[in-house]
Amino acid sequence: MRAVVQRVSEARVRVDGETIAHIAAGLLVLLSVGLDDGADDARAMAEKIAGLRIFPNAGGLMNESIESAEGAVLLVSQFTLHGDVRRGRRPSFIAAAREPQAVALFEETGRRLEELGLSVQYGRFGAKMDVALVNTGPVTILIDTKRLF
Repeated sequence: MRAVVQRVSEARVRVDGETIAHIAAGLLVLLSVGLDDGADDARAMAEKIAGLRIFPNAGGLMNESIESAEGAVLLVSQFTLHGDVRRGRRPSFIAAAREPQAVALFEETGRRLEELGLSVQYGRFGAKMDVALVNTGPVTILIDTKRLF
């Protein structure tokens, strides 16, 4: 499972011109599920996201988690994070999970974030989404569960 995590002052998702999800301060998480991912990856990803200390403390240092910063999560599926560009010019997406598996693990990651006490908004799986954000810092973190174990 791979994620791009961005600290934001706001983020939103629009589908067909309609805003379907919006958060103020928090994290925009672009999440991709791989063929070899399972429930352990969803658990590890949620725990890592919830525990990231990338929000400023009173002294301005990045030392607070999203929970202590009272932020929300906007979780958006993005299979292209599993794109392989080692050969040619067109990415290969054969390592990305197909819909049944990807939906289940995407939703499991969101459920686990909620169980950890976070407010979670969701993009629409499989839809053509317009994602807008204001990245603060900027702070952008890459997470790959295959590199956590």
